[in-house]
Amino acid sequence: MVRQPVPLRQSDEILANAGIGLAGGGIRIQMPLNFALVMTLAGGLLAPAAQMPSIGEKAPDFVLESARGQQARLSELYAQSSVVLVVLRGFPGYQCPFCQRQVADYAARAKSFADSGVKVVFVYPGPPDTTKDRARSFLEGKEFPQEFEMLLDPGYAFTNQYGLRWNAERETAYPTTMFIRKGGTIVFVKSAVLHGGRTTAAEMLELLPKPRPK
Repeated sequence: MVRQPVPLRQSDEILANAGIGLAGGGIRIQMPLNFALVMTLAGGLLAPAAQMPSIGEKAPDFVLESARGQQARLSELYAQSSVVLVVLRGFPGYQCPFCQRQVADYAARAKSFADSGVKVVFVYPGPPDTTKDRARSFLEGKEFPQEFEMLLDPGYAFTNQYGLRWNAERETAYPTTMFIRKGGTIVFVKSAVLHGGRTTAAEMLELLPKPRPK
């Protein structure tokens, strides 16, 4: 099955209500559509696969273990602050260089995210028996900010819940970035159809409310 992108669309009103500044008349947000179908075992009926959450919806809750061995629940995170949720590719046979660059990019701007009062959360998906070791290997030698979270998705439960499973050889999940404002409403989604096309830290920081001068 092929994941097809739909035309870019603007969401000025939702972003404005979230208190996020707009530049140049609006922010264009890419919303790919998942056309995959799954066959149910009972009755052999076709049913649509889980769809990626959309702008304006409440982010579905989930609980995942972090690479540090602690449990994290999304609803508890967004109850305290807005959340930038970044879904990586995990280990599709190698440590993805695009993911490594994206994590390094966000880590280099950790103070800017902290000053904006935003929690940055990465998700590292993969098979149940190797994901923890692969994620720790991914972080080895990196300066990963203490305030960031690297959550593990062994078995793709979260990835499937969010409609982001990339069912192809040597693939895992569609690289995706979401901004979830405090309270749980999704106000930005960008899902890359290829390995690149990631949302940079600078692009995400442009969406966030600017910290007030002290």
